[in-house]
Amino acid sequence: MSAFKKKPHKKRPSTPVKKTTPALPKAKPQQWVPPFPNVGKRPTNQSNSPISNKDQPKIINAMPTYILPESPKETDPIFTEASTQKPKKETVYLKEQKTRKEFLRVFKSLTHRWRSWDIWTDFVTMAACALSNVVDESHFEEREATYMRIINKYNKEEQELFPELFAHLVMALEENPEQDFLGDVYTELGLNSKEHRQIFTPYHVAQLMAEVTVGDIEQQIKEKGFVSIFDCCCGGGVTLIAAVNTIKDKLRDTDLNFQNHVLVVGQDIDPVVTMMCYIQLSLLGVAGYFKVGNSLTEPMSSNDSLDNYWFTPMYYSPIWYYRRVFQALEKFFQTEPEQKELDDSTSRSD
Repeated sequence: MSAFKKKPHKKRPSTPVKKTTPALPKAKPQQWVPPFPNVGKRPTNQSNSPISNKDQPKIINAMPTYILPESPKETDPIFTEASTQKPKKETVYLKEQKTRKEFLRVFKSLTHRWRSWDIWTDFVTMAACALSNVVDESHFEEREATYMRIINKYNKEEQELFPELFAHLVMALEENPEQDFLGDVYTELGLNSKEHRQIFTPYHVAQLMAEVTVGDIEQQIKEKGFVSIFDCCCGGGVTLIAAVNTIKDKLRDTDLNFQNHVLVVGQDIDPVVTMMCYIQLSLLGVAGYFKVGNSLTEPMSSNDSLDNYWFTPMYYSPIWYYRRVFQALEKFFQTEPEQKELDDSTSRSD
């Protein structure tokens, strides 16, 4: 039993514990500042602060202060009718872009069965024939047969799309007459290929040329009665369109109507672009005529047969009709004495 007797526990020598004091900070702690700068004023009572006012660090707001604007009232000018209206040019630009998109949408819906070039040529030819047949009786039968020959190769659904294209063209020029709509769409559709290469002048360049060229138009009209503008390489008509719009702006403050005093004349060797020029000037209400042919080898003359001529509807208005009549009578009475004098001189020589 003595073997199972519990032995006394030996006490281990205890190590003395050193009493340590907490280390003091090298610098005084800074006061915590929220990250957002707009926190309001800090408390002015510094009695409870462990840091004196002298040693307190300066807080610099590096972030800008954002002040939300007050909600506008109904009486503010922002709610008035005049201020809510958009600028006129911006509105016209948006309408023009919408009309052009609609024109391109209708045009591309025809490209499932036909080439883009064939569609464009047919559309321009039929539109020119439709405008010409309203007033030009001398070319009616020929151009009516051309129109029917082109339209009959399309089915019924496709035939209904061509008047829609023409309607979008009219709307585009009505919304913004200061543009070369057909020339821009021609380029946008990629029709200016190597085979049918046409580089149209940008409208703003043509406008600058017109402003430099056109002088005192009011004085010219008072002296001659009207002014004529001739372009021997008219293309889509951008130069003539810019010139007409420049003259219209100059005559805005006068009692003169540009439609009664401006005559445009153009010629181009390409029949498609000549008809494009004819269509746009006709829809803009300008008097004029255009010839399809080479202006170097086949310039316009009084002996032309008029087979390749296209006359705008405004050219048949009463004021231009009587102006041509008076000019013909004046030319007749001027040449009659000269012819009589020539006859007298020949009789004397005999």
